[in-house]
Amino acid sequence: MPKDRQPTPWAPLKFPALSALGVLFYGVLGYVVVFGWSVIDALYMTVMTMTTVGYTEVRALDTNAKLFTITLLVLGATLLVLTLSIAASVLLEDPVRERIRRRRLSKRVRELQDHFIVCGYGRVGRTVAAAFASEGVPFLVMDRSEDRAHDLTEDGFAHLTADATRKEDLQEAGILRARALLSVVDDDAENIFITMTARAANPKLWIVARASQEESIERLRTAGANRVYSPFVTAGREMAVAAINPGVVDFLEVETEGPPLRLEEVRIEVGSRHVGRKLGEVKGEAQALAVRQAGGDVLAPPDDDLVIGEGDVLVLLGERDTLRPLERQ
Repeated sequence: MPKDRQPTPWAPLKFPALSALGVLFYGVLGYVVVFGWSVIDALYMTVMTMTTVGYTEVRALDTNAKLFTITLLVLGATLLVLTLSIAASVLLEDPVRERIRRRRLSKRVRELQDHFIVCGYGRVGRTVAAAFASEGVPFLVMDRSEDRAHDLTEDGFAHLTADATRKEDLQEAGILRARALLSVVDDDAENIFITMTARAANPKLWIVARASQEESIERLRTAGANRVYSPFVTAGREMAVAAINPGVVDFLEVETEGPPLRLEEVRIEVGSRHVGRKLGEVKGEAQALAVRQAGGDVLAPPDDDLVIGEGDVLVLLGERDTLRPLERQ
């Protein structure tokens, strides 16, 4: 059996539209039959009266014609007010506003390039999204919860109400254009499934996954995650480091939260103008702490005469304004 069609948001305007045709027919018929006007004159007079334009009458009106025109004027004005009222209420309804919002959001998602996809908007996902927003990097949040979609709209983040375990939804999120994907759902099994789906959709994608249970770490790596983090394990290690090396932690906290110094990873992409240049020329005023070469070798600290090659990764310490241009070159 065919599916029942859902009424459109504009369905309430059907009655005013039919009423307008009825009044138009009433006016034309009255002027033609009762007063003997031509159809064109009757149509012109009817439309002019219904729209309350107020031009000079087409013909001289006797008493009966004036009374008839008054009834037409009252009907037309009433119908106009009714139509505008219904149209305003329709435009203010959630379905219409939701369509407009979704259309704008869809355009915003399509324009994302080299972005981060955050799967899940729970406690960890909110922290990740806030960090990305503060850094000014492009990102998109995926969550299938309508309640969280409302929160994301309030927070002003680009998002999709979609299932990150489905390849089609990941493609809609631009996984082939993405720089990395972070799977931070509260459920380990779902994180594993998301990681597997994302790795199959884009074998070159950098994937970071969350593991609530320590035994899930190896499973996520097997599923295709490049990095796996357990909030509880990480927090425990950081607390231990804070107790053993408080000075180091203080430095890292200052570096992470406020200017001027930052730790940044700069990848030398294929075709970069830095390929073939010496490290001392590339890093500028920043301090090079380490270089991971494309072959896998790690040089720490590296020499300024080191020649940079394609695929090398530079770990630099410096001011944000100094490091940002290097990431884009």
